[in-house]
Amino acid sequence: MEKKRNAFTGSIGFVLAAAGSAVGLGNIWRFPYLAAKDGGGLFLVVYLVLALTFGYTLLTTEISIGRMTKQGPLTAYGKVKKGWGWLGVVACLIPMIIMPYYSVIGGWVVKYFTAFVSGKGFEAAENGYFGEFIAGDIEPIILTAVFLAVVAFIVFRGVNKGIENSSKIIMPILILLVVGIAIFSLTLKHTDAEGVTRTGLDGMKVYLIPNLDGLTVTGFLRIVLDAMGQLFFSLSVAMGIMVAYGSYVKDDANLGKSINQIEIFDTLVAVFAGAMIIPAVVCFMGEGGMDKGPSLMFVSLPKVFAAMGNIGNLIGALFFAMVLFAALTSAVSVMEAVVASFMDKFHMSRTKACLLETVIALVGGVVVCLGYNKWFFNVKLPNGADAQILDIMDYISNNLLMPIVAISTCVLIGWVVKPKTIADEVQKSGCKFGRKNLYNVMIMFVAPILLTILFLISAGALKI
Repeated sequence: MEKKRNAFTGSIGFVLAAAGSAVGLGNIWRFPYLAAKDGGGLFLVVYLVLALTFGYTLLTTEISIGRMTKQGPLTAYGKVKKGWGWLGVVACLIPMIIMPYYSVIGGWVVKYFTAFVSGKGFEAAENGYFGEFIAGDIEPIILTAVFLAVVAFIVFRGVNKGIENSSKIIMPILILLVVGIAIFSLTLKHTDAEGVTRTGLDGMKVYLIPNLDGLTVTGFLRIVLDAMGQLFFSLSVAMGIMVAYGSYVKDDANLGKSINQIEIFDTLVAVFAGAMIIPAVVCFMGEGGMDKGPSLMFVSLPKVFAAMGNIGNLIGALFFAMVLFAALTSAVSVMEAVVASFMDKFHMSRTKACLLETVIALVGGVVVCLGYNKWFFNVKLPNGADAQILDIMDYISNNLLMPIVAISTCVLIGWVVKPKTIADEVQKSGCKFGRKNLYNVMIMFVAPILLTILFLISAGALKI
C-alpha cells in the first residue's frame, strides 16, 4: 500500500490543497466576529504572533508526522511510537464527527447561494427566513446530500485528479473573490434611520485599530485564548487533516518552505475575511451588528446585502460563491482524513473507503438536520452555551477532542520521541529548519501549557 501511495505532483498543489483545507467557514464567520469582539487590531496582533509560533509548531508537527510515516491519522501515531495508536483513533474520530455537520452547513450555503443567484436575495434577508429553512423536513437534507455528493466526487477522484486539481482551480477564484469583496466593502456608505452616516472605512478602523479601552490582564488572556482557539480552525490542525495531506508529500519536497507558504496563505485569507465582513456590517448595522457563527453569515450579512439595493443581489451571490468554495475545499480535506485512514488501516480501495465515509456522513447529516425539527431539544454545554445536536457534535470535536489530540501530540513529540524527530524530517531534503529553536521551546513547554489552559476552560473546569 505504501509503494502505491499517491503523492502531490509538486509543492504548489500541496500548498493550495492544505491552504484550501485551512480556509474554511471558521475563517469567514468566526475570525471577523472574534476580531470585532476582542479589540480589533489587538486581536490581529495577538493572532499573528500565535500563528508564527503556536500555529507554526502544530502545523509543522502534523505535516512532518504524515510525511515521515506515509500514513493517514488513524495509523500514523502508532508508527511514530508503539503504544500511541490510541491517539490516531482520537485524531481520526474528530473528522468523522465534523463531516456530517459540516455537510449540513454546506447545504445551508448552497441554499443561500442559489437564493442570491436566482435574484431572491431580498427574501433571504427577511426575518425568520433562516429559522424556517433549517426547521424544514426535506430541503435541508436534500441540500446536505447535494453538498456531500460534490465533496465525495472530488475525494473519490483521488489525490491528483481530485484534491490537487480542484484546489488549483478553486483556490485562485476564492482568493480573487475575497480580495474583490474586501475592496468593495471599503467603498460602502450608508445613512441609517437616525441620520447617522457610516462608511466602510469606519468599519475598517474598528477592525485594524487596537481598542485598549478597559483592557485588563484577564481580558488580554481571554483574547490570547480566543486567538489560539481560532488557530485550530484556521490551520486545520489537531483533526488529522494535515497528517493525511503530509503523507502525500514527496520526500524531496522542501517541507519548511511549503509550511511557511501555507501559514502565510491562510493568515492573509483570514485577515481579508475580516476586511471583507467587518467594514460592511459596521457600515450598515453599526458596531453591534457582529454576531457569532451562523447568525453572522445567514442572518446579518443577507440584511447587509439587501440594504445595498439592487447591487446587493450580485454581491451576495459572489459572497456565497466564495463561501461555497471555502466550504468545499475544507470539507474535502475533512473527508480525505477519514478516507486515508480507512485505506491505510483496513487496506480498502479508495472507492470503498470513500463510499463508507459518505454513508456515515450522510446518516449523521440527516440526524443533524432532524435536530432542528423532529428531534429538537435544548441543553446547556459546560461552557454555558445553549446547544442542539449540531452544537453538541461541534463542542465534542472542537472543544474537547481537538485539544486532547494537540496536547498529546506535544507530549509525544516534545518528550517521548523528542523534537529532533521532526527536525530530521523537515531537513531530510537538505532544506533548513529556520525556526528550529523556537519550535523546540514551543512543542516542549509553551504549546502544551497554553493548550491545557484552553482545554480546561472549554471543559468548564476553569473560569477566567
